[in-house]
Amino acid sequence: MKKETIDAICRYAGVPVCVVDEAGNVLNSSSNIDEVFVYSKLEGINIYAITSISYAKYLQAAEGEAKLSYFRTNDKVFRLDVEKIEGGPELAVYFHERTNYEKLKKTFNDQRVCMAIVHVDNYDELENVTADENKMKLDTDIDRCIRQWASKIQASVTRYSDDMYFLVFEHQFYEWLKTDKFSVLDMVREIETEADFPVTLSMGIGLQGKSFHINDKWAQDGLNLALGRGGDQAVVKHGQKIEYYGGRTKAVEKSNKGKSRIIWYGFKQLVEAASNVIIMGHSYPDMDAFGASLGMHRLAREFAKEIYIVVNEYNDTLSEVYEQAINSEEYMIVNTERALSVMDEDTLVVLLDTHRMMLVEAPEIIEKANNLVLIDHHRMAADAIEATLSYMEPYASSTCELVTEMLQFANAKKTISKLEAEALLGGITVDTNRFAMQTGVRTFEAAAWLKRAGADTTAVKRFFRIDTDTFRLRAIALANAVIDDYGIATAVQNIPHIDAAIIDSQVADELLTVKGVKASFVAGIDNTGRTVISARSLGEVNVQCIMETMGGGGHLTTAGAQTDLAPEEAIDRIMGILEELR
Repeated sequence: MKKETIDAICRYAGVPVCVVDEAGNVLNSSSNIDEVFVYSKLEGINIYAITSISYAKYLQAAEGEAKLSYFRTNDKVFRLDVEKIEGGPELAVYFHERTNYEKLKKTFNDQRVCMAIVHVDNYDELENVTADENKMKLDTDIDRCIRQWASKIQASVTRYSDDMYFLVFEHQFYEWLKTDKFSVLDMVREIETEADFPVTLSMGIGLQGKSFHINDKWAQDGLNLALGRGGDQAVVKHGQKIEYYGGRTKAVEKSNKGKSRIIWYGFKQLVEAASNVIIMGHSYPDMDAFGASLGMHRLAREFAKEIYIVVNEYNDTLSEVYEQAINSEEYMIVNTERALSVMDEDTLVVLLDTHRMMLVEAPEIIEKANNLVLIDHHRMAADAIEATLSYMEPYASSTCELVTEMLQFANAKKTISKLEAEALLGGITVDTNRFAMQTGVRTFEAAAWLKRAGADTTAVKRFFRIDTDTFRLRAIALANAVIDDYGIATAVQNIPHIDAAIIDSQVADELLTVKGVKASFVAGIDNTGRTVISARSLGEVNVQCIMETMGGGGHLTTAGAQTDLAPEEAIDRIMGILEELR
């Protein structure tokens, strides 16, 4: 009876079919099986030998526990359906040809429209430092680079302003773009200029959207993300997936402070309309987050509002300035519970020195806020918090620098207290490693303004004193550091400490002073048992991209992350990433 059933299946099936036993051997096949394989008889041949799919997989498919991928052979594509034969372990495997469908699908996908928006970074700055007789040549060189590169992907190019281009191309060229790694970023960087910084591009690409409108929006989102990360990079967005390319140069400092004035004016409008103000930074705030909080407190205070600074826990390195703030009795420093109790629909929340929900001191406050001001100097991440007013400048040394510029426009020199000036200067000092990293002209101008406002550099230095235990841990990590042949220095600190992040950053900074070291990575354990990582470089290695793969972020030369991996495992993961990039 079973043989008759098998014969009937093979005789009357409308598509090629074969029946296999529990060992995977073919018992019988239909007469048109040669439409799939080059031979007409399969009896005795194991199904795995001709399809590279095991009997177990076919059985799972028959029971609905798995789905078989398309089978390709002899330039044809087949969908495989499997059913169990009643009364035994035998399976019937049906081959439904989908060759023309797959060709049509590929053609459709290849011809889908992709959109790109290209922005020439610092175009105005380049124009300002270029002699009149050379401006046309510079403009022509930039335009030619973009158009020559665009011609390789057969893109339609429209230049709709001096520094903006709009490109449309087919999706079939996207794989080439990934292989090419957006070489136009390197091409424009080679253009000779009269400036002390190169020509760079920022690019947003939108693809695989359901409409032109969606692709256009994704391209704009990608461009905004590229600019927020400091420029000189391409950001590809398709749905929730985001890919980054480039980002090899530092963000160029803008000479015009107009944006600081605009942000100050916008902040002023929001404070005037608010019932009260809540200020906070990231969890376990450092000097930059806390100093910026005191600075924003001074700005908001001019409008006679109730102002709260949220700090739940802090590191020992912040203890001196924190205690001074408490003892001054000028600030209402509260925990999350207290802050939530005073919030209403008109509360203005100010978030400083972070733009990612996972790092916020009190995420509940952000979720409840109707009006949010965000000020940060880190390169923008894909999960950036949306704000009513956002001031993100990755060229800046610190959040304290940005807040100081706002204080200048608010004419707060006479009202700012000595503690506030010193806390702001301390934030700048920490984030620049004592003015050695990520500094520009505006950094020193901000520091000079704070000095004139009453900041005492000796008092600021006292903020950074450490206890003997911290000193010993730092010395041990430095003594056990390893430097490889590529100039990568690594160190591990396995003793849990509340200031692990501070120790790691100090060790990483110290390792960069060693000759031949291009980048340093230090991992330690904090008091919660998590591994914190600090990464530093001199510019040749983009530590921000590496830390992003570890769930963190930062700048080209300064970055960090937190992970559940052990410190040694984290360092091994980082070295593996570096190996892939070589």
